[in-house]
Amino acid sequence: MAEDWAAVAKAINARVNELGWLQRELAKRSHVSQAVVREIQHHVVERRRSPRTLESLSVALGWHPQHLDAVLHGRKPPAPDEPKIDRGDTVWSRLDSLERRMDAITDRLDDLKADLATVIDYVRKR
Repeated sequence: MAEDWAAVAKAINARVNELGWLQRELAKRSHVSQAVVREIQHHVVERRRSPRTLESLSVALGWHPQHLDAVLHGRKPPAPDEPKIDRGDTVWSRLDSLERRMDAITDRLDDLKADLATVIDYVRKR
């Protein structure tokens, strides 16, 4: 079954615009790194995402937890009050946890890079 990441990006962007949120707000509410949110929203990197990532984004946007997974796979999204179907994704859950840790590390490295650039600039000007 083909995955339609462009449809996911379109759905997220429409909902974020409807809610009047910035990307940062979605990242904060979903507990998904802003870098991952950016990649999904702008459809710049197509790679396997954890079901938990899409679930977190769906819930943050006020949708059923499996809304974006349904969009991704070309299915009709479930109504917000429908029960969640357990797919038994224990391996994907573990990978999602690792992905979140790596995203946090990436964010920290980006901050360190910016701080280092500031220090280098300061030293050069002296």
